[in-house]
Amino acid sequence: MQNTRKLCNLTRLLLRRTSATAASHTTASGGTEQTTHFGYQTVMESEKELKVHEVFEQVAQSYDLMNDAMSMGIHRVWKDIFIERLGPEHGMRLLDMAGGTGDISFRYLKYLAKQPNPKQRDSHVTVSDINQHMLNVGKERARQLGLTADRLPNASIDWQCADAEKLPFKSESFTAYTIAFGIRNCTHVDKVLSEAYRVLQPGGRFMCLEFSHLSNETLQWLYDQYSFQVIPPMGQLLAGQWHAYQYLVESIRRFPRQEQFKSMIERAGFAHVAYENLTFGVVSIHSGFKL
Repeated sequence: MQNTRKLCNLTRLLLRRTSATAASHTTASGGTEQTTHFGYQTVMESEKELKVHEVFEQVAQSYDLMNDAMSMGIHRVWKDIFIERLGPEHGMRLLDMAGGTGDISFRYLKYLAKQPNPKQRDSHVTVSDINQHMLNVGKERARQLGLTADRLPNASIDWQCADAEKLPFKSESFTAYTIAFGIRNCTHVDKVLSEAYRVLQPGGRFMCLEFSHLSNETLQWLYDQYSFQVIPPMGQLLAGQWHAYQYLVESIRRFPRQEQFKSMIERAGFAHVAYENLTFGVVSIHSGFKL
């Protein structure tokens, strides 16, 4: 137990030191550009966007495999629970951000298909991602599953390449906003939350599914061993991508803890903000409403 505490303290110290170096950089034109984190690296903000884009270009074709490796396959259960908590209703307009390969949107559409719709209300989902490669994979999966606009009764789906920090959609366009395993890869999480708030209608719901932090130090230590010692080598063996998987593991450790992220959601304007830990806090579901 003493060694466990030492390792946890060392990890926290490393994160504090990395954060402390994230200041600013004077550009050639005399302006300043802020630095941020890319995993455990400190990079310029503009550089992070390019690096994250490159990671997901590399893993787009093996994204489901990556999720299986990161979660030992449990991500499928987490996503099912996520949709159950959303409780889609006919007439809903959903923006599924960072939804590239369609995992959340497909569950949303299948959930609606099982619900009675006596009033024949039309529902919609916009799948949006900053990476076109991810969207291309999702579109092909939708075709294979028969979840295309011409085959969906009283439902429609479209695909939009967009930056979560600068959404191209009109204000109050959607009744629900979901983002699963994507927000930690964004440079300015506060801007993502602000944009989510803007595009939601009053009464609309924000929901986020994201890897998080365990409260039990022993379990966290065991999870760290699996994450750092197993996942990158597994990524190399299964997809030929060691560094991409290494970044994804590090990005989880850099993401705010549950209470801190809850406060960020509240600062964006959302009310009735709450979170639910799944699998001891390996992931959390965060929820808030625009009133």
